Amino acid sequence: MTIVFVNGVPVTSAVWTPLINELSRTQTQDLVRLSPPGFGSPLGPRFGATFADYCDWLIAELSRFETPVHLVGHSLAGGYVLEVAMTRPDLLRSWVSETVAGYEPDYTWHDVAKLWQTPGTGERHVEELFSGDVAQRAARMVDWGIPEPTAGEVALGQGPDMGRAILALYRSLSQTVLAERGRDLPKAAARPGLVPVATEDLTVGSVATRHRAARRAGARAVDLDGIGHWWMLQDPARAARMLSDFWRSV
Repeated sequence: MTIVFVNGVPVTSAVWTPLINELSRTQTQDLVRLSPPGFGSPLGPRFGATFADYCDWLIAELSRFETPVHLVGHSLAGGYVLEVAMTRPDLLRSWVSETVAGYEPDYTWHDVAKLWQTPGTGERHVEELFSGDVAQRAARMVDWGIPEPTAGEVALGQGPDMGRAILALYRSLSQTVLAERGRDLPKAAARPGLVPVATEDLTVGSVATRHRAARRAGARAVDLDGIGHWWMLQDPARAARMLSDFWRSV
């Protein structure tokens, strides 16, 4: 089986390494990490970095595989995963996304996202976030909850391009856009889905909202008690067991 991991914001595919190291050799034989433009791969002068652009990018990448894949996305990349599940289920055997609550009508953006969506304030924030040398950026990632050595590996891929991509991406996703897309969430049930519910994650909606959205998407929700936004880093062995159990059930 082919497994595809897609990282979110403001990181690179390095966030998946500890989890991948916990998977079996059979599972990692056909494993691919896809880094969205600006988040571990070149942004490119013609890439608009809107939410629609990233969804189109992921569909194009998945179309290169000969068979449907098990797709796993984290952070805002979980939204790209859901868009594939809703619009191109033929590309998937299954999907995993913890950001499903973003498609609920009562979802509100977390505070950092609101900063990035604000002209002027957003520019200053990303400039500060990605300023300095690798060690300084890594220290900020540690403050964000990313442990070493992953924080240092992520910091290597951060810079002005990532900042520009973040601003374009978040400013293309208003509450209105999310609510409109959320009407199609039940279409994600066309393929088996899993929603990791890290109970200490304050950025992706309440636990109750995530469970409600998972039901609308026809997906299984699994509580990860005591774990926050970086669930694949905080307890990679537990995350690997969760994913492996889900893939076996599929």
